[in-house]
Amino acid sequence: MPTYTALATLDDEPAAYALSDALEALDPTGVGAFEIEDGSGRWEVGGYFNEKPDDVALALLAAAHGATRFVVSEVGDTDWVAQVRRELSPVRAGRRFIVHGGHDRSAVPLNAVSLEIEAAMAFGTGHHGTTEGCLEAIDALRLTPGFHPRRIADIGCGTGVLAMAAARVWQARIIATDIDPVAAATARANFRANRIGSSAAVGRAPGFRHARIHALAPLDLVLANILARPLRLLAPDMARFTRSGARVVLSGVLERQIRFVLGPFENRGFALERQALKRGWATLTLRRF
Repeated sequence: MPTYTALATLDDEPAAYALSDALEALDPTGVGAFEIEDGSGRWEVGGYFNEKPDDVALALLAAAHGATRFVVSEVGDTDWVAQVRRELSPVRAGRRFIVHGGHDRSAVPLNAVSLEIEAAMAFGTGHHGTTEGCLEAIDALRLTPGFHPRRIADIGCGTGVLAMAAARVWQARIIATDIDPVAAATARANFRANRIGSSAAVGRAPGFRHARIHALAPLDLVLANILARPLRLLAPDMARFTRSGARVVLSGVLERQIRFVLGPFENRGFALERQALKRGWATLTLRRF
């Protein structure tokens, strides 16, 4: 069965999120808003549909939100997971971690920490600058004197790769959450494949809205590889659910968005401890005082 995509662009972030919310009325199988990575500041809004969406309805939505006209395309039947699996190669992040697929298990060096991720419809294979940056941040925290987290949360976990890396480094209780049911299922499967123990769990929830997070708080470490706007919105809960001395690793932030993201955290008692850039993406490690 073919899938249809509908894509439009806008000039600013609030309008993009407003349009993506409105697009839900047309019953898509998925919808999202993403900043275009060309430095223009423009945003793209897209939806996936099992049937061709109504052109008139799309035109009205675009006009109402100041967007370009939606471009509708038919996507043929392609095994994207198999294709991605063929194209992915092992990635080293930091001094210890190797992120790889099951087909590359034999290529992992004996002295490396293996994180096996199967290609799936969830974010976090290690090939993106944000995932790689977060793994390097975890590696750096491993070497931080006196920092031994016992309660860890991975918010917006995607494939669960960051939670798994934390489980490999520290003896800790870990909760990984994602709002996307596919991501949560993928993370659970990856936990099983990597033999992550019962001290780590996966839940489906937006942000910190999960009973296990509430029970685990105050947290010693929070990992959040999302996007700039939702990270800003999470700042109050980051402060609410972490203890003094806790670290927070943030990514999904373009270099020019660093100050935009840091402001709400600095206003709630966090200070920037480490900053790293990977292919235009920033990973920020903050300490709560």
